[in-house]
Amino acid sequence: MGICNQTTVTQFILIGLSDLPEVRYPLFVVFTIIYQVTLVGNGVILLAIGTEKKLHTPMYYFLANLSLLDIFCPSVTVPKMLENLLTEKHSISYIGCALQLYFLVALVGTEVFLLSVMAYDRYVAICFPLRYTLMITKVRCVQLTAGTWVAGFLNSLLHTVSTFRLSFCKSNQVNQYYCDIPPVVALSCSSTYVAEMLILVEAGILGSSAFLVIFISYFYIISTILKIQSAEGKRKAFSTCASHLLVVCLFGGTTIFTYVRPFSSQHSPARDRLISMLYGIITLMLNPMIYSMRNTEVKGAIRRLLYQKACL
Repeated sequence: MGICNQTTVTQFILIGLSDLPEVRYPLFVVFTIIYQVTLVGNGVILLAIGTEKKLHTPMYYFLANLSLLDIFCPSVTVPKMLENLLTEKHSISYIGCALQLYFLVALVGTEVFLLSVMAYDRYVAICFPLRYTLMITKVRCVQLTAGTWVAGFLNSLLHTVSTFRLSFCKSNQVNQYYCDIPPVVALSCSSTYVAEMLILVEAGILGSSAFLVIFISYFYIISTILKIQSAEGKRKAFSTCASHLLVVCLFGGTTIFTYVRPFSSQHSPARDRLISMLYGIITLMLNPMIYSMRNTEVKGAIRRLLYQKACL
């Protein structure tokens, strides 16, 4: 359906999975299972942290927020994608697209900022263990966490307004299975220079700052761990950081690839859909598995929680 100007836009068509009609039912089943596993996995971690007093510490407070984000983020995109797979409508209203883009970018941004805060928390815990409780207090935890959420949502508001001020007259077919900045901006028939520069500069600065905090934190963490004499001490110190570092690599790498590049450059839509699926669905499902497998305290809390439920 052609779009003549911005005032006539009433809906967008999400064509990200429309080229696979013969497998839409198997895809519906697969994504439903992945979504349910994501909700259950992160929900179990939230319950375990909430019910286990030993886990009422700053590190697990940040992990609980990460699990909350990993529940919210796919909930913005997956239900609509499942509806489109089931009904073959593939449509989303103009307002619905704007809201989906806003909450998706806000939650992704918040997660990036939260991962940097978690890196700083591990840096203080390992490099300054005697001062940890003085530096990372409950009030400081709330302040840091609130800061990540506020920064993520304000950042998203800026990008959403910038994106939907554009005129759309080329087409209303979004080459993705949800509304995101790059595929929506690509539909504009007006100049996209400001929108592109905004995300390249502003998101680039914020994203680079977040990952610089992570890099510097882990530089000092690794330097401190290597100075530990006992093998058991090194193993324990590494085990508290390995899960977080793996999540940073999986989520951060795919997020950078998606956003920090010119939208007008030549790229493969199929590859973009795969990358967005990795950071928007798969990684969020893997996060609770990564943290539960690598962390004995979380595993113990989950086992006790499941045992209590089984005994009821």
